Amino acid sequence: MVTANSEISLESVDLKHPQTLLSILQSLRQQVIHEGEITFNQWREKIQRPEFVLSARNLAQYLALRRYDLRSLQAALIHWGLSSLGRIEAGVMPNLDAVIASLAVICGLESTENQTRPTIEAFFEGNRLLQKHTEELFGGNSPHRRVKIMVTLPTQAATDYELVREIIRRGTNCVRINCAHDTPAEWKSMIDHVRRAGTELNAPCQVMMDLSGPKIRTGTVIRPPDKKRVFRGDHIVLTRCELLSDVGEIPVENFQTFCTIPEILDLLTVGTTVYIDDGKIRTRVINTQHQLSDGQLGILLEVTHASPKGVKLQAEKGLNFPHTVLPLNPLTTKDLSDLDFVALHADMIGYSFVQRAADMELLQRELKQRTSQGVNPPAIVAKIETAIAVSNLPELIIHAAGKHLSQKP
Repeated sequence: MVTANSEISLESVDLKHPQTLLSILQSLRQQVIHEGEITFNQWREKIQRPEFVLSARNLAQYLALRRYDLRSLQAALIHWGLSSLGRIEAGVMPNLDAVIASLAVICGLESTENQTRPTIEAFFEGNRLLQKHTEELFGGNSPHRRVKIMVTLPTQAATDYELVREIIRRGTNCVRINCAHDTPAEWKSMIDHVRRAGTELNAPCQVMMDLSGPKIRTGTVIRPPDKKRVFRGDHIVLTRCELLSDVGEIPVENFQTFCTIPEILDLLTVGTTVYIDDGKIRTRVINTQHQLSDGQLGILLEVTHASPKGVKLQAEKGLNFPHTVLPLNPLTTKDLSDLDFVALHADMIGYSFVQRAADMELLQRELKQRTSQGVNPPAIVAKIETAIAVSNLPELIIHAAGKHLSQKP
């Protein structure tokens, strides 16, 4: 009745009857436990923190549940005034058990074995853990709001204590320092201001330091003489090195720019998606051997999405390849140098270009080398920026949350 990666069949099943729904859910529950345990056992040796075991098992069960198309079942449950299982992430089994227990009552089977309703504590345990871990990172909730506020500090924060104090007074829970800018001396001054203001205001504020990571950017831009903005349907040529042609001397037909990490272009094939400037310009590759007037070969992109008013193509804007596995070390030489400071002063680290579990292990290893015995390193905030990272998200979570990095003597 329940088959993986398919819809629960309605052709021979009448979901109007609660007995049928109960039978389907009981079967689904068994499958989720069985399949979830297989996944959890594959992760088990990687989980060092005992307090993460419950969450890891719940994640495995959630992945097992989401292999099934539950839309028809969810609609049928709503008809009976029951949970549609739509917000089940925090506690898969307690939610399933609660619905099964209610259906058992409806069917007159309240005393049936294994239909025990979960306790309130068990039902909300996942939410409690999420709240606990959130408060550990960002501090307790404000009496006036549930959300947390993060503010990126400007360079001015290194010399203007009153600016930092006012930011925290107004409710900031966490400040972000972008390691692509300023120096360790300025970062230290910013953090000193944050700690001082937090103490004076009795409002502790966390510090997240965002590592620069590899900078994949556009370079110098050459525009056709009659165009200032890029529109849908236009073409952009992406090259491997600096463009030397001057538009005044050699008029170009298409917009042109180069990629600051040229080896990435060798990975692109026809149909590959390329985003420019945080997705303001979205393109796809239509030719990987486009020849320019100077004999250089470039990647010809066709613009698939842009504002109806057009978008200015500018230098120093981000290039993103959401469906391409980039063979880049997420920690650059600069990042490794910055980590000497960050590991000792930050509460959290923003980590870009995370794609695989090995990327997470790399940063964990570097942090462990820079922290003394008995000291917990900063928490890691993995920035999930590509489809590859989304696909690998369960493994990333297990490697990030499952490992205990403190070096206790």
